[in-house]
Amino acid sequence: MCEDSARAVCFDVRGPNVTFVLTNNSMIWPEAQSYCREHYTDLASVRNMTENQRLNLLVPAGQPAWIGLFRDSWKWSDGRNSSFSYWSRASGDPNGGKETCTVADFLYSGYWEDWTCDWRKPFICYTSVTTKQVIKLRLLRKDSSLDLNDPAVMEGMLLQLQQKLKDQEMNEDVKLSWKKQSDGKVFHEDQKETKETKETEARTKMDKL
Repeated sequence: MCEDSARAVCFDVRGPNVTFVLTNNSMIWPEAQSYCREHYTDLASVRNMTENQRLNLLVPAGQPAWIGLFRDSWKWSDGRNSSFSYWSRASGDPNGGKETCTVADFLYSGYWEDWTCDWRKPFICYTSVTTKQVIKLRLLRKDSSLDLNDPAVMEGMLLQLQQKLKDQEMNEDVKLSWKKQSDGKVFHEDQKETKETKETEARTKMDKL
């Protein structure tokens, strides 16, 4: 039950490195998600057995802790995915049965309630305009051994960019993805920059002789 109180495992992504953090305070799942997104990247995603073992070492034995996996059977009519919810706790909704449609009750701060779909009520429509924008990035690598085309590295960078958008409150309707070029790669080395870097390194070595 998402309303139970427990500690949470957050994760923080910095490049290819993933760090898991166990919170000190207990909270319900939505609060845990908000806390992790505010202070780290998100609630923990466990992608393989190695990361699962790291969580086993992090969380004291016998204690439950929230992670980022959740099940939501309610779907938006336009097909979009969203982890946000605003159900009324006072009414105990959603409580299932034949109440399979949702209203927002603006007498009570707009909280959601599940109703049967045969009620006649005012309704709210929206218009969506989708635009696509391609942004060219130029990255300077401090670590020359880092492969920017490594899927794990690219995923980590996308998560960091997504977090930057969240901080600017621009994340809700923005989807980020890498655009592959004709050879199937996303990043290519800047040959001009490489030459200048080599010349700089050569001059530095000569100064030391």
